[in-house]
Amino acid sequence: MSRGKYIVGALVGSAVVAYVCDKVISDDKIFGGSTPGTITNKAWGAATEERLQAWPRTAGPPVVMNPISRQNFIVKSRPE
Repeated sequence: MSRGKYIVGALVGSAVVAYVCDKVISDDKIFGGSTPGTITNKAWGAATEERLQAWPRTAGPPVVMNPISRQNFIVKSRPE
């Protein structure tokens, strides 16, 4: 049972170290840089989403360009 204690402790410790490294490098930007305007500008995001949804498809049924942000994967033009 004593080995399990060390394994669980090591897993928890490595998760804490990974979280701290991610927080310091990504959010605090210790290596410089800034968050791009394409992420912070809500109008840009809305315009991009509109453009992606208006993109014409030439074959197959219309699909949503970003299925992760929606629950439906295939857009149906009429109910079946």
